[in-house]
Amino acid sequence: MKDTIRFGDFVEVNPRIQLEKGKKYPYVEMADIIPGNAFVFPEKQRVYKSGGSRFQAGDTLFARITPCLENGKIVRLKHTVNQPCFGSTEFFVFRGKPNISDSTYIFYLALSPMIRDPAVKSMTGASGRQRAILSSVEDIHVPTYPLPTQRKIAAVLSAYDDLIENNTRRIKILEDMAQTLYQEWFVHFRFPGHESVPMVESPLGPIPKGWEMVTASEAIFINPQTSVPRDTKKPFLPMKSATEHSMLITDVEEKTGNSGAKFKNGDTLFARITPCLENGRTGFVQFLPHDDDVAFGSTEFIVLRSKKLNPYFVYLLAQTRDFRENAVKSMTGATGRQRVVNQCFDDYLLPVPNKVILDRFKSTVAPLFRKAQNLSEKNINLRQTRDLLLPKLISGEIDVSKLYIDGMQSSAVVH
Repeated sequence: MKDTIRFGDFVEVNPRIQLEKGKKYPYVEMADIIPGNAFVFPEKQRVYKSGGSRFQAGDTLFARITPCLENGKIVRLKHTVNQPCFGSTEFFVFRGKPNISDSTYIFYLALSPMIRDPAVKSMTGASGRQRAILSSVEDIHVPTYPLPTQRKIAAVLSAYDDLIENNTRRIKILEDMAQTLYQEWFVHFRFPGHESVPMVESPLGPIPKGWEMVTASEAIFINPQTSVPRDTKKPFLPMKSATEHSMLITDVEEKTGNSGAKFKNGDTLFARITPCLENGRTGFVQFLPHDDDVAFGSTEFIVLRSKKLNPYFVYLLAQTRDFRENAVKSMTGATGRQRVVNQCFDDYLLPVPNKVILDRFKSTVAPLFRKAQNLSEKNINLRQTRDLLLPKLISGEIDVSKLYIDGMQSSAVVH
């Protein structure tokens, strides 16, 4: 039996970091953590007043609250500047101890069932607000490996996460390209051949001559009738399946039934409840194997399907600030449970170009959407392989102590 050590003795837990009150620091909130991604990058700053978790580049942020912990909100902080950061009070922070443990290995140890499962079981508190008990996590006994072996385990697993991160960056670039094209063609009216098209007055101001002014509900089917069989298992998307940062659909489940939003490839899923709508939850459906396939999901999705546009135009329109603000202004209901009123789409005007321009836009951006989906599917396979290897490497079932990794770079991939 392998020697073990108490987790709290193996790592630095919530290491002390001094922050100056009244000064701005990079900030990470729970919503910034995307389950399945190994890294988080601080994208905002806040003035430090007091409280909150404190951390620095290389530290592991471990969600302690339900359902964030069960969903896998465990990441390493990446930061290009050697500057302390702070964030949600709902993080435990773990760091390697000098000459004892490696910080990258600590991340994978924290991600493994060896730490996550007991942490989940330790949870106490009111329903829906349960939190892991830090002392219970610290008391978990983990196998001890010398630092070189820890670093080899980390290098093998990091190889997968480095590929995932690279693909994720490429997906972001593809989405930015598509949104930039949309803005150029349909907001700034700099579409191919625009120089020869005169502008005419409209209720929204000058638009290209020949473009039609219509309401969103005239251009888009809102919750179109879609038949979904009740008794067979089919893909189901909870609200968390639509992310706040991307068109991509994640966490697809399989369920029977047909209650809720119903959709097929090419549809846009638009969150109708607060705060999901304000936070930008919108998904583009293109994961179904065949265009005739149907799926269903949360009742809190509004399904948008092209009527006079094309699927890519609809999704990119749904991501614009004006379109979202129009929906937000229509919300009614109790505080914290407000929902969009579908009639708001009857009041939203947009200029629609002729079919030639729409078809040209479709042929330009469709490959970007398909490439993003292909990269997403590669990431799913990479995560599955990493997650299969993770417990075997941590437990020692796969021994890497004699594995040679040139320069100990994160470039080793075990098959």
